[in-house]
Amino acid sequence: MNNPSQTVLLINRFKALNDQNPIPLFFGIDQEGGRISKLPGNLTDIPTNMEIGQVNNQNFSFEIGQVLGKMVKAYGFNVNFAPVLDVNSNPNNPVIGDRSFGNNPYLVADLGIQTMKGLMKEKIIPTIKHFPGHGDTSVDSHLELPRVDKTLTQLESLELIPFKRAIESGAEMVMVAHLLLPKIDPNLPSSLSEKIISDLLRKDLGFNGVIITDDLTMKAISENFTIGAAAVESIKAGTDIVLVTHKYENISKVFSALKEAVLRGELSEERINESVQRILELKKKYEI
Repeated sequence: MNNPSQTVLLINRFKALNDQNPIPLFFGIDQEGGRISKLPGNLTDIPTNMEIGQVNNQNFSFEIGQVLGKMVKAYGFNVNFAPVLDVNSNPNNPVIGDRSFGNNPYLVADLGIQTMKGLMKEKIIPTIKHFPGHGDTSVDSHLELPRVDKTLTQLESLELIPFKRAIESGAEMVMVAHLLLPKIDPNLPSSLSEKIISDLLRKDLGFNGVIITDDLTMKAISENFTIGAAAVESIKAGTDIVLVTHKYENISKVFSALKEAVLRGELSEERINESVQRILELKKKYEI
């Protein structure tokens, strides 16, 4: 929607309705700073992560997180899909670039963790992304499914470093990207892969928080799967929330597919309840 005032009215209407829910919904937005700033209106410019990386000051990064938190909270949001923990290791990457703090995984970790903590300070749930690392791709997952031909050992030496350190520092929500990593799972993209979600993220890295997918309407998924089948596969793999950002009919298809999967025994109620518990615990912590 191009009209900022209309957008603000819709946001306020949703917030008012959400506040009436016995258990309000997560209300999330992409407000990374730089070119990924989705709040409407003429707001304060936030530097790109690359510019923050060039400053390389952890206190500054923490303060940026606080500013982002204050901004999204003022509009009624309780989740920010930030910070980006991708390492900008491929200069030809069409989608990350200045959204990354830099090409050094330890710098990305240090600054990303501080932005994460700044958001937490403002009682906004940060979402570290895009697991297991979108920095070394040559295509945009909005347009097609990127392929990353790296072994687990190679990922552990670069891409996974910021995520591992952020998890150890208290990360509570992780967004999983749509990437094909054939040396780990040759059949399914990361957002639908049990090997990447349950085995790598949960077991190997010890993440016990909420896992959310990147948008399932992105072409990396929509050109290879029906949205309902993708949602079921993702929940089976260990995801807690599947993100659908376009068209009510897509949300309806996902809801129906998940319900049918439970009724036919493909998804157990126990599996659903595991995710519900994680979601409720996080909402309780943030008094949502």
